[in-house]
Amino acid sequence: TIKHNQQIQHNHFRKDWQRRVRTHFDQPGRKSRRRNARLTKAAAVAPRPVDKLKPVVRCPTVKYNRRVRAGRGFSLAELKEAGIPRKLAPTIGISVDHRRANLSVESLTANVARLKAFRERLILFPRRSGQHKKIDSSKEDIEAYANGEKERAHKVHHVLPIKDMAKENAIGEVSTSDMPEGEEAAYRKLRDARSEARLVGVREKRAKAKAEESAAAKK
Repeated sequence: TIKHNQQIQHNHFRKDWQRRVRTHFDQPGRKSRRRNARLTKAAAVAPRPVDKLKPVVRCPTVKYNRRVRAGRGFSLAELKEAGIPRKLAPTIGISVDHRRANLSVESLTANVARLKAFRERLILFPRRSGQHKKIDSSKEDIEAYANGEKERAHKVHHVLPIKDMAKENAIGEVSTSDMPEGEEAAYRKLRDARSEARLVGVREKRAKAKAEESAAAKK
Protein backbone atom coordinates (compact mmCIF):
# COMPACT_ATOMS: atom_id res chain seq x y z
CA THR A 1 0.00 0.00 0.00
CA ILE A 2 1.04 3.62 -0.62
CA LYS A 3 1.44 5.87 2.40
CA HIS A 4 2.14 9.60 2.64
CA ASN A 5 3.07 11.84 -0.25
CA GLN A 6 5.24 9.35 -2.16
CA GLN A 7 5.84 8.88 -5.84
CA ILE A 8 3.15 6.86 -7.63
CA GLN A 9 4.35 3.37 -8.55
CA HIS A 10 4.82 2.63 -12.22
CA ASN A 11 2.98 -0.67 -12.51
CA HIS A 12 3.42 -2.45 -15.81
CA PHE A 13 -0.11 -3.41 -16.72
CA ARG A 14 0.21 -3.12 -20.50
CA LYS A 15 2.26 -6.22 -21.21
CA ASP A 16 1.04 -8.53 -23.96
CA TRP A 17 0.19 -11.23 -21.43
CA GLN A 18 -2.39 -13.00 -23.57
CA ARG A 19 0.36 -14.01 -25.98
CA ARG A 20 2.24 -15.74 -23.14
CA VAL A 21 -0.60 -17.76 -21.62
CA ARG A 22 0.32 -21.43 -21.18
CA THR A 23 -2.30 -23.75 -22.62
CA HIS A 24 -2.54 -27.52 -22.43
CA PHE A 25 -4.30 -28.34 -25.68
CA ASP A 26 -1.56 -30.89 -26.41
CA GLN A 27 -2.60 -33.09 -23.48
CA PRO A 28 -4.17 -35.84 -25.68
CA GLY A 29 -1.07 -35.89 -27.85
CA ARG A 30 1.21 -36.14 -24.83
CA LYS A 31 -0.91 -38.98 -23.50
CA SER A 32 -0.44 -40.98 -26.68
CA ARG A 33 3.30 -40.22 -26.74
CA ARG A 34 3.70 -41.44 -23.17
CA ARG A 35 1.83 -44.63 -24.02
CA ASN A 36 3.96 -45.24 -27.11
CA ALA A 37 7.10 -44.63 -25.05
CA ARG A 38 5.97 -47.21 -22.48
CA LEU A 39 5.26 -49.76 -25.20
CA THR A 40 8.61 -49.07 -26.86
CA LYS A 41 10.45 -49.53 -23.55
CA ALA A 42 8.56 -52.75 -22.79
CA ALA A 43 9.44 -54.14 -26.24
CA ALA A 44 13.08 -53.13 -25.84
CA VAL A 45 13.58 -54.86 -22.49
CA ALA A 46 11.35 -57.90 -23.22
CA PRO A 47 11.11 -60.59 -21.93
CA ARG A 48 12.26 -58.72 -18.81
CA PRO A 49 9.67 -56.72 -16.82
CA VAL A 50 9.82 -52.95 -17.08
CA ASP A 51 10.26 -52.38 -13.33
CA LYS A 52 12.48 -53.84 -10.59
CA LEU A 53 11.69 -55.70 -7.41
CA LYS A 54 11.31 -53.33 -4.45
CA PRO A 55 11.28 -54.14 -0.72
CA VAL A 56 8.39 -53.63 1.68
CA VAL A 57 9.13 -50.80 4.12
CA ARG A 58 7.20 -48.84 6.74
CA CYS A 59 6.36 -45.20 6.23
CA PRO A 60 8.21 -42.81 8.58
CA THR A 61 6.74 -40.92 11.58
CA VAL A 62 4.22 -42.15 14.12
CA LYS A 63 1.33 -40.86 12.05
CA TYR A 64 1.99 -43.10 9.03
CA ASN A 65 4.09 -46.02 10.34
CA ARG A 66 1.05 -48.32 10.23
CA ARG A 67 1.24 -48.19 6.41
CA VAL A 68 3.66 -50.09 4.18
CA ARG A 69 4.98 -49.04 0.80
CA ALA A 70 7.71 -49.88 -1.71
CA GLY A 71 11.21 -48.93 -0.60
CA ARG A 72 14.27 -47.77 -2.55
CA GLY A 73 16.06 -51.10 -2.45
CA PHE A 74 16.87 -54.22 -0.45
CA SER A 75 19.48 -54.01 2.28
CA LEU A 76 22.72 -55.97 2.12
CA ALA A 77 21.63 -58.06 5.12
CA GLU A 78 18.45 -59.12 3.31
CA LEU A 79 20.38 -60.10 0.20
CA LYS A 80 22.86 -62.09 2.29
CA GLU A 81 20.06 -63.88 4.14
CA ALA A 82 18.37 -64.77 0.84
CA GLY A 83 21.64 -66.02 -0.66
CA ILE A 84 21.83 -63.49 -3.50
CA PRO A 85 25.20 -61.78 -4.16
CA ARG A 86 25.05 -58.01 -3.85
CA LYS A 87 26.63 -57.45 -7.28
CA LEU A 88 24.37 -59.96 -8.99
CA ALA A 89 21.13 -58.48 -7.63
CA PRO A 90 20.99 -55.32 -9.82
CA THR A 91 21.64 -57.39 -12.95
CA ILE A 92 18.61 -59.66 -12.40
CA GLY A 93 16.05 -56.95 -11.62
CA ILE A 94 16.47 -56.44 -7.86
CA SER A 95 16.90 -52.95 -6.42
CA VAL A 96 19.70 -52.58 -3.86
CA ASP A 97 20.10 -49.84 -1.24
CA HIS A 98 23.40 -50.17 0.62
CA ARG A 99 22.42 -47.34 3.03
CA ARG A 100 19.32 -49.06 4.38
CA ALA A 101 19.52 -51.01 7.65
CA ASN A 102 17.03 -53.45 9.15
CA LEU A 103 15.74 -52.25 12.52
CA SER A 104 13.45 -55.22 13.16
CA VAL A 105 13.40 -58.95 12.58
CA GLU A 106 9.92 -58.68 11.03
CA SER A 107 11.06 -56.48 8.14
CA LEU A 108 14.09 -58.69 7.53
CA THR A 109 11.97 -61.85 7.44
CA ALA A 110 9.31 -60.34 5.16
CA ASN A 111 11.79 -59.02 2.61
CA VAL A 112 13.86 -62.21 2.61
CA ALA A 113 10.69 -64.16 1.85
CA ARG A 114 9.93 -61.67 -0.93
CA LEU A 115 13.38 -62.17 -2.43
CA LYS A 116 13.08 -65.96 -2.30
CA ALA A 117 9.65 -65.86 -3.95
CA PHE A 118 11.07 -63.67 -6.71
CA ARG A 119 14.06 -65.98 -7.15
CA GLU A 120 11.79 -69.00 -7.53
CA ARG A 121 9.77 -67.29 -10.29
CA LEU A 122 12.82 -65.85 -12.04
CA ILE A 123 14.01 -67.42 -15.30
CA LEU A 124 17.55 -66.48 -16.32
CA PHE A 125 18.48 -67.04 -19.95
CA PRO A 126 22.09 -67.81 -20.88
CA ARG A 127 23.89 -64.77 -22.25
CA ARG A 128 25.29 -66.84 -25.09
CA SER A 129 23.73 -69.93 -26.57
CA GLY A 130 25.51 -73.10 -25.56
CA GLN A 131 27.29 -71.45 -22.62
CA HIS A 132 25.18 -72.41 -19.63
CA LYS A 133 26.26 -71.01 -16.26
CA LYS A 134 25.43 -72.13 -12.76
CA ILE A 135 23.08 -69.21 -12.05
CA ASP A 136 21.11 -69.71 -15.30
CA SER A 137 17.77 -71.45 -15.28
CA SER A 138 17.45 -75.05 -16.38
CA LYS A 139 16.74 -76.01 -19.96
CA GLU A 140 13.29 -77.32 -18.99
CA ASP A 141 12.28 -73.96 -17.44
CA ILE A 142 13.43 -72.04 -20.51
CA GLU A 143 11.52 -74.35 -22.84
CA ALA A 144 8.42 -74.10 -20.64
CA TYR A 145 8.62 -70.31 -20.79
CA ALA A 146 9.03 -70.38 -24.56
CA ASN A 147 5.97 -72.63 -24.88
CA GLY A 148 3.88 -70.32 -22.70
CA GLU A 149 3.62 -72.74 -19.78
CA LYS A 150 5.39 -70.34 -17.40
CA GLU A 151 3.80 -67.10 -16.27
CA ARG A 152 4.96 -63.99 -18.12
CA ALA A 153 5.07 -60.82 -16.04
CA HIS A 154 4.98 -57.39 -17.67
CA LYS A 155 5.50 -55.74 -14.27
CA VAL A 156 6.96 -57.20 -11.09
CA HIS A 157 4.47 -55.51 -8.77
CA HIS A 158 1.62 -57.27 -10.57
CA VAL A 159 3.07 -60.67 -9.66
CA LEU A 160 4.43 -59.74 -6.22
CA PRO A 161 2.23 -56.86 -5.01
CA ILE A 162 2.87 -55.02 -1.76
CA LYS A 163 -0.04 -55.70 0.58
CA ASP A 164 -0.59 -54.28 4.02
CA MET A 165 -1.52 -57.43 5.91
CA ALA A 166 -2.15 -55.51 9.15
CA LYS A 167 -4.75 -53.39 7.37
CA GLU A 168 -6.43 -56.44 5.82
CA ASN A 169 -6.61 -58.23 9.17
CA ALA A 170 -7.70 -55.15 11.11
CA ILE A 171 -11.40 -55.69 10.38
CA GLY A 172 -12.94 -59.12 10.38
CA GLU A 173 -16.41 -60.59 10.62
CA VAL A 174 -17.33 -62.65 13.68
CA SER A 175 -20.10 -65.17 13.29
CA THR A 176 -22.77 -65.55 15.94
CA SER A 177 -21.70 -69.13 16.68
CA ASP A 178 -18.16 -67.99 17.56
CA MET A 179 -19.37 -65.49 20.17
CA PRO A 180 -19.42 -66.42 23.87
CA GLU A 181 -22.69 -67.34 25.54
CA GLY A 182 -24.82 -64.34 26.36
CA GLU A 183 -23.04 -62.05 23.87
CA GLU A 184 -25.11 -62.88 20.78
CA ALA A 185 -27.03 -59.58 20.96
CA ALA A 186 -24.03 -57.42 21.90
CA TYR A 187 -25.12 -54.49 19.77
CA ARG A 188 -28.62 -54.50 21.28
CA LYS A 189 -27.12 -54.54 24.79
CA LEU A 190 -24.88 -51.60 24.01
CA ARG A 191 -27.80 -49.59 22.66
CA ASP A 192 -29.94 -50.44 25.71
CA ALA A 193 -27.14 -49.46 28.10
CA ARG A 194 -26.63 -46.19 26.25
CA SER A 195 -30.36 -45.45 26.37
CA GLU A 196 -30.56 -46.21 30.09
CA ALA A 197 -27.59 -43.97 30.86
CA ARG A 198 -29.07 -41.14 28.82
CA LEU A 199 -32.60 -41.39 30.29
CA VAL A 200 -31.69 -42.11 33.91
CA GLY A 201 -32.59 -38.59 35.06
CA VAL A 202 -35.90 -38.50 33.19
CA ARG A 203 -36.94 -41.87 34.57
CA GLU A 204 -36.03 -40.95 38.14
CA LYS A 205 -38.05 -37.73 37.86
CA ARG A 206 -40.99 -39.64 36.41
CA ALA A 207 -40.86 -42.28 39.17
CA LYS A 208 -40.63 -39.60 41.86
CA ALA A 209 -43.65 -37.72 40.45
CA LYS A 210 -45.62 -40.97 40.28
CA ALA A 211 -44.78 -41.79 43.88
CA GLU A 212 -45.86 -38.32 45.01
CA GLU A 213 -49.16 -38.68 43.15
CA SER A 214 -49.87 -42.03 44.72
CA ALA A 215 -49.03 -40.63 48.19
CA ALA A 216 -51.34 -37.65 47.63
CA ALA A 217 -54.15 -39.95 46.47
CA LYS A 218 -53.93 -42.01 49.67
CA LYS A 219 -54.42 -38.91 51.79
